[in-house]
Amino acid sequence: MRHQGRITNWKDDKGFGFITPTAGGREVFVHISAFSNRSRRPTENDTVTFRPDTDPQGRPRAADVEFVGDTPQHTPEQKSLRGAIAVATAFLGIVAVLVVLKKIHALVLGLYGVASIVTFCAYGFDKSAARKGDWRTAESTLHLFSLVGGWPGALVAQTLFRHKTSKLSFQITYWITVIINCGVFAWLVSSATLR
Repeated sequence: MRHQGRITNWKDDKGFGFITPTAGGREVFVHISAFSNRSRRPTENDTVTFRPDTDPQGRPRAADVEFVGDTPQHTPEQKSLRGAIAVATAFLGIVAVLVVLKKIHALVLGLYGVASIVTFCAYGFDKSAARKGDWRTAESTLHLFSLVGGWPGALVAQTLFRHKTSKLSFQITYWITVIINCGVFAWLVSSATLR
């Protein structure tokens, strides 16, 4: 939940200050790195919205701070997530169109949908287990889910949960499963069209 407030104390040379919430309460610490719009410097009396957060020591601070009236700035993570969703939606949309045109059976769309949901959940559980130090899902299992059609769900999950995105060997294997799956899918579609 976002709160609104006014910057009542700002030390520009040090890059931090305090926000007084409009609804009342104690001042909240804010660092320059919490602002989404990096092209504008904060000044006292600026009205902002923010997400309440705490620092590693448990002290309150403001996060995801935006100036009121500014167009929201999208972070690279948000742009990546939108791209992942667009790719997954576009592929599933193509599959749906082929079903409507009776080029493939509706079960294929169902398979991709179910596999994507299962794969998305598997990534979510694995990310949660990684944080807690619990039993993890084997990478080979995640790749198998992608190979059988869950790769759209895996793409969204990797981006949303920021999970397995920086491990190069995992990413190489993941994209190989995507290529194999799409290749088999294209072959099945072309075989059905030639009949």
